[in-house]
Amino acid sequence: MEWIDATLISRKFWTKTLFSIEVEAEIPRYKAGQFAQLGMYVDGELIKRAYSFVNAPHSSCHEFYLVNVVGGQLSPQLAEIPIGSLLMMADHAGGFFTLDEVPSSEHLLMLSTGTAVGPFLSILRDGSVWQKFSRVTLVQGVRYNQDINYQSLLDEISGPHPYFQFIPLVTREESQSGIAGRIPNVIEAGLLERMIGVELHPKRCQVMICGNPEMVKETRDMLKARGFIRNLRRKPGQLTVENYW
Repeated sequence: MEWIDATLISRKFWTKTLFSIEVEAEIPRYKAGQFAQLGMYVDGELIKRAYSFVNAPHSSCHEFYLVNVVGGQLSPQLAEIPIGSLLMMADHAGGFFTLDEVPSSEHLLMLSTGTAVGPFLSILRDGSVWQKFSRVTLVQGVRYNQDINYQSLLDEISGPHPYFQFIPLVTREESQSGIAGRIPNVIEAGLLERMIGVELHPKRCQVMICGNPEMVKETRDMLKARGFIRNLRRKPGQLTVENYW
């Protein structure tokens, strides 16, 4: 891996701690769901982190959705440096959390927490998802209603795709537009299936899970108990997972 220059061209704060940035950099075409390595020198040391693309791969700019981590080494810098600053970016994307690893099915269920919604937004903005699945549901678990961002983008996506559904889950206050509770809990209680209107069955659904490791493990184990098996290149299944930490 080599490093190239990337220019910070915009930054948007959604809340005090959640923000997105756009950078310009010349890198080879990547796949929706992959991530980039961003880096900066801080006190003479190269600090680097992996962030998933939020934009579609055909976009001319690369967008990332971040948490400004208290005491973090890189995110506070990215939250404060002037627009126009030069960053460093790996010369190619990485990761396998893409639709290439997911067989076609009737229903695609995307389960995310927090900023791990990012790779799913990239996949939704890329047209191939609509050729592989009849229905697509995106679930995002957050702590507070204010942490549900990109609503205007989701509205744009749902316009031409009537079988797309976005369901927010809120854990620390009443949900204004979705369900209160954690992803594993609402699945176990049957609330998610009732809201979606589709049974979570391995013959009908592909499930992609991306988020904090605890949610990923609990949800994966719960779905395995229902007969879902992990997708492998040599043996296709119905579960594709990635820890977003």
